Amino acid sequence: MTPTLRVLSDGVTRHGREIRPLVAAQAKLTRRQKNIMLPSGQQLMYENRIGWALSFLAIVGALERPKRGNYRITDAGRQVLKQFPSGFSQQDLKALGEDPTSPIRVYQSGSRTRPEERTADAQAASMTPLEQVQSGIERIHRDVEAELLIRLQGQDPGFFEHAVVELLLAMGYGGTNGAGSVTPISNDNGIDGVIDQDILGLNRVYIQAKRYGDEHPVGRPEVQAFVGALSGKADSGVFITTSRFSDGARNYADAIPARIILVDGKRLVKLMVRYGVGVQVRDTYHVVEIDEDFFE
Repeated sequence: MTPTLRVLSDGVTRHGREIRPLVAAQAKLTRRQKNIMLPSGQQLMYENRIGWALSFLAIVGALERPKRGNYRITDAGRQVLKQFPSGFSQQDLKALGEDPTSPIRVYQSGSRTRPEERTADAQAASMTPLEQVQSGIERIHRDVEAELLIRLQGQDPGFFEHAVVELLLAMGYGGTNGAGSVTPISNDNGIDGVIDQDILGLNRVYIQAKRYGDEHPVGRPEVQAFVGALSGKADSGVFITTSRFSDGARNYADAIPARIILVDGKRLVKLMVRYGVGVQVRDTYHVVEIDEDFFE
């Protein structure tokens, strides 16, 4: 991460393809080091590590993405270089994120970090190879979930509404012949999207989507307004946000006769990863074991 941030310290916006050779030169990688492949044989190790560094630095706010595939240092990133002129680690950035006076964002994975995960490095030696693979995949997914949430919060509300409809369709809502659409802003009446569960539209799923930052939770009044918008149309709906719901909002949703499903940002990105919305499969690994039948 240190050579990556140093390469971008001049403030120039660069594409990832341009960044990789510059970082390799900054890190003084040898030809042999640059030719090392990942065990899968599908990618160079140094390119994979630089890609991870770019992603992590963007998650904590040291880099920003002005456009697709491009990166630029932020004021927070400049402060990191100033504070750690000899180099920094992932733990240094996480510590800065926990400091309220630091511009570095808190590193938040898509799920709550379990106590045993905090000592993963110390436990790695006691894990089987399969457990290490599964643990690594879980960490990759958590990092992708965290980045997904930041990306969604940075998009316009219209994009988020379309993403929510696409997710629900990928989850199976809409059935074989159903369809989903975003309600025109000028006439949404408190409903952002509708999914028809059948061709005639006799059974519908109504959606409310709020693209909020972490500091802006959805409160009871907004959920109550959504319930009011459903009056006369349906007795159930889905309220999805990139933020979180206040206790008042959740208590209200639990107490009313209408069935209102609340999906907060953490659950949202988990569903997106699970159903392949906004993400793509990068590598596929096959784990083998002895075929006992072969030796019978």
